[in-house]
Order: sequence, then C-alpha cells, then structure tokens
Amino acid sequence: MAQRALLAAILVMAPLTLRAQMPIPQAEPPSGERLFRTQCATCHSLNASDPPRQGPNLVHVIGRKIGSVDGYKYTPGYKEADAVWDEERLDKYLTNPQAMFPGSIMAYRQANANTRRAIIAYLKEQG
Repeated sequence: MAQRALLAAILVMAPLTLRAQMPIPQAEPPSGERLFRTQCATCHSLNASDPPRQGPNLVHVIGRKIGSVDGYKYTPGYKEADAVWDEERLDKYLTNPQAMFPGSIMAYRQANANTRRAIIAYLKEQG
C-alpha cells in the first residue's frame, strides 16, 4: 500500500518537476512591418496614391530627396535640405527629428537602435 502511494506521488509530481526545468522561450522581437504599422502608419502611408496624412508618404523613401513629396507641405528645412534619405540619415532623424530639422512637426522619437533599424529595414524592403 505504501509503495502504491509513493508511486502515485511520483507520477503526479514528475510532470511538475519536468515543467519547472524547461527553459522559457525567448520572445520574438516585433517585425519592422509591425513596428511601422503601430508606430508610423498613423501619420505615414506606403501607398503613393494616398493623400498626405500628418506626414508625407514613405513610398521609396530610401534614396529619395528630402522634402520632395508632391502635395505635402513641409516645415522649413526639409525643402532646403540638399540630401537624400539613406539608412544612416534616417537612423539619425528617427532618433531626434527636431535636431535635424528645427521646427519639424515630426513628434516621433525612437531611442532604441534596434527598433529604428527594424523600421528602416522594412522601409528599404518597400522599394
């Protein structure tokens, strides 16, 4: 009888012991697409035929001249910028837009380099 009780206790406890020793899986970081949808898409579109929102569309932003989207009214500095958007420039910009273009209405700032990198990579994939 005592052996049966001991065996029953072992059988009940074994799964709990094994479960306690399993490593916790690492969470997947959000994709660039998801980050764009949750952090950028309210103000920016990836569809060239969409009218401007709070910000210009970001279709083909990598390699595009800064301040050049027709129909979007830029704050001073963007139109005068003699440069194109590249990954390094976008990274710096997303860190602090007002530092690059004082008076910018772009309120978004992203301190996390991995988040900026994921968003920029997604924008680059869009063409």
